Amino acid sequence: MHLHVIGICGTFMGGLAALARAAGHRVTGCDANVYPPMSTQLEALGIALIEGYDPAQLDPAPDVVVVGNVMSRGNPLIERLLDSGLPFTSGPQWLAENVLRGRAVAAVAGTHGKTTTACMLAWILDQAGLAPGFLIGGIPGNFGVSARAGQGPLFVIEADEYDTAFFDKRAKFVHYRPRHLLLTNLEYDHADIYPDLAAIQRQFHHLVRTVPASGRITWNAADAALAEVLAMGCWTPRTGFSRGGAAQAEWTVRLLADDGSAFEVLQSGGPACAVRWPLIGLHNVENGIAALAAAAGMGVAPEAAARALGAFRGVRRRLELRGEIAGIRVYDDFAHHPTAVARTLDGLRRHAGARRIVAVLEPRSNTMRLGVHRAELAGSLAGADRVWLYQPAGLDWSLDDVAAALGGKGAVASEIPRLVESLAAELRAGDEVVIMSNGGFGGLHDRLLAALAARAP
Repeated sequence: MHLHVIGICGTFMGGLAALARAAGHRVTGCDANVYPPMSTQLEALGIALIEGYDPAQLDPAPDVVVVGNVMSRGNPLIERLLDSGLPFTSGPQWLAENVLRGRAVAAVAGTHGKTTTACMLAWILDQAGLAPGFLIGGIPGNFGVSARAGQGPLFVIEADEYDTAFFDKRAKFVHYRPRHLLLTNLEYDHADIYPDLAAIQRQFHHLVRTVPASGRITWNAADAALAEVLAMGCWTPRTGFSRGGAAQAEWTVRLLADDGSAFEVLQSGGPACAVRWPLIGLHNVENGIAALAAAAGMGVAPEAAARALGAFRGVRRRLELRGEIAGIRVYDDFAHHPTAVARTLDGLRRHAGARRIVAVLEPRSNTMRLGVHRAELAGSLAGADRVWLYQPAGLDWSLDDVAAALGGKGAVASEIPRLVESLAAELRAGDEVVIMSNGGFGGLHDRLLAALAARAP
């Protein structure tokens, strides 16, 4: 069967394409924004990519068109698709019908940490010999791909609450019918889709309704918004975790290193295992205990899960070290929400100590572009010693107020070349530079490393 995937370079749709290719289908696709790591992953799989949305790409006609949720009415390719009468479906629906059916699905949902936690869970299950399939919105260092079919009954999926497609406005995760559900945390996001937190909580309640009584829900017992979701109705046994020690948490932690690189896991107050790993940050400690607790509900002993986490190699674009030139380290991070920004900077600070941290932020997400979180942005960046904010074309609110709120350490740039030039001129040995965006940021990481290399003795 020939599948043509519209919007193929999104992490979800790219992973779906990889699964379809592995199942023996012929897969092609198109997108307007083609950049690594997804573009390189697809090319390595032999999946033909078309830049843009020319309607002619439907000739000759594929057997089915899988439509990503980035597409909307009025796009010439979508209009041609509707006029043609060709069969089409959404990514989540195709996945549910062709990959997830008959599998024991382990879904990881929440506002923050779901990519990393899903990667951790898949790795723990893999090292326990369970050979899970997975589809994750990032590329785990241990696997090198964002999706695989797997050999056993388990399938780990990052369960996103964003809407499904222009013709299906339900949250994507309601298609997945999980047997195991892991809830990391919940706060307001996706302002282009949901008017308030209550609307998102309603979607999470719909997800909870699909989990059978023979399954299990593992949840962050310190999160009030999740507690409100479960209070709407829950028919499944649940297990709580907490980095602190919430009353309903069976699984808690005790730090063995301030930067989160080592911690003891406690079950019902007693020691269960210890984790020593290359990751840093309290948010990753929370992700780790969440994955460990969920895996325990699938029969993996805590000691085995801890050994797997000790060998966990992180996720691409999650505080990923892209290079070091003349003692200056440049990191890539996916943070695009004030909470995630603050967590990333806190983790780096705990590890870097007194070294200077330079944060560079592109407000690229739809929520950020709408200005919903602009009042919180300066506070989330306060942990950095120097902050550069990129003002992209089309952003209809000014970052100048955010820079002003940061005092003398905040600055705004509206052109990538000038931003590279300014950064390269002021960086010095010992600096930790973290570049934060949920997009390609105009290749800023490589441009900056090249500029630093050019000036190095």
